[in-house]
Amino acid sequence: MLYAPGDVRVEQRPDPTIEKPTDAVIRTVAACVCGSDLWPYRGIEAVNGPSPMGHEYVGVVEEVGSDVRLVRPGQFVVGSFFASDNTCEICRAGYQSSCVRREPVGALGAQAERLRVPLADGTLVATPEAPSDDLVPSLLAASDVLGTGWFGAVAAKAGPGRTVAVVGDGAVGLLGVLAARQLGAERIIAMSRHENRQKLALEYGATDIVAERGDDGVAAIKELTGGLGAHSVIEAVGTPESMMQAIRATRPGGHVGYVGVAHGVELPGEELFFSHVHLHGGPAPVRRFLPELIDLIHARAIDPGRVFDLTLPLDQAAEGYRAMDQRRAIKTLLRP
Repeated sequence: MLYAPGDVRVEQRPDPTIEKPTDAVIRTVAACVCGSDLWPYRGIEAVNGPSPMGHEYVGVVEEVGSDVRLVRPGQFVVGSFFASDNTCEICRAGYQSSCVRREPVGALGAQAERLRVPLADGTLVATPEAPSDDLVPSLLAASDVLGTGWFGAVAAKAGPGRTVAVVGDGAVGLLGVLAARQLGAERIIAMSRHENRQKLALEYGATDIVAERGDDGVAAIKELTGGLGAHSVIEAVGTPESMMQAIRATRPGGHVGYVGVAHGVELPGEELFFSHVHLHGGPAPVRRFLPELIDLIHARAIDPGRVFDLTLPLDQAAEGYRAMDQRRAIKTLLRP
């Protein structure tokens, strides 16, 4: 529970129960701390504490409501940070995070031993079989940061013959690099000033590293691309500076996929008008990509779980927050 900025406490709460016939209750096998959890932790977002925390989760189904047909007790499942029915017109168009019935899972608190998942049939995807323990971190990554990085790459039109730049070297940015490589990008430029993150970006498929930020970072991208800018830019931070860096590093006619949760971002209309840059993004429709991502992980074609460089028991969640806040960890995995 988050009581106030910097004040995370692990407490006993009543076990969740089925409240609606479309619910499921899962035993959480792994959860984690998200970069977006740091906004309220740092006091940048209001804390209406005490607030349950966590929206990334994998686990085993323990109980289902009377209307649930597609998942059953005993299955290992991966969910996403918005519950969705996966049947409405918006879901069928591939934007499950804007489902007309969506519910934020973060309000329920996935950093816990058990979790009630609304709209279980539309939200949860079962793995082909119970995964081996070494695959759990990667499946957990699929529930948010991998799906979000993947959406950023798709929104930026990453693909064969294209140069992709990634603004942000947190877990989402690093997995945006992985996604761009999987989608066939010819060149991938990771913008990072941290040696351990640069190393992982290169291992995930980056071809170039740019350590500069702001105008200097834009100039470095332009220099690497013959003065034109990248075809595709993934924005994975959410600040005014990162958004403008992304737009200015994109060539005319190029695409920005923005998936960093925006805080204080205001775009200059005239500059955007004359840039000829496409913008697309928002809360990632992780559910759209989950079946494909689970298959890739199950086949060991990708290893997104490497972004977890700190694993702690759930009762040490406060240290996990501190480590990420102080940049001692890229991402903290919590084991109930």
